[in-house]
Amino acid sequence: MSGKCINFMINAYIDAANLHKGTKKQLGWNLDYGRFRVWLRKKYNVDNTYLFIGLVPKNKDLYRDGFKTHFDVK
Repeated sequence: MSGKCINFMINAYIDAANLHKGTKKQLGWNLDYGRFRVWLRKKYNVDNTYLFIGLVPKNKDLYRDGFKTHFDVK
C-alpha cells in the first residue's frame, strides 16, 4: 500500500440563501463571489464549487453571467 498516490477531488456545495443571510443580512457585507471562489480554492483546496440558488426571473442575467464564471449554478 505504501507509495501509492490517491487522487481525490474536493467539492463545495453552497446554499446561496444561507450564504446571503450570513454575509449581507447579518454582517452587512457585499460578497464578491469571484474572490470567495478563489478563497475556497486557496484555503480548502476546493476543486469544484456548486451554488444552489432560487430562481428569480429578474436576476436571470446575473445567473448566466455573474455566477457561471465562478460557480456551477444549480
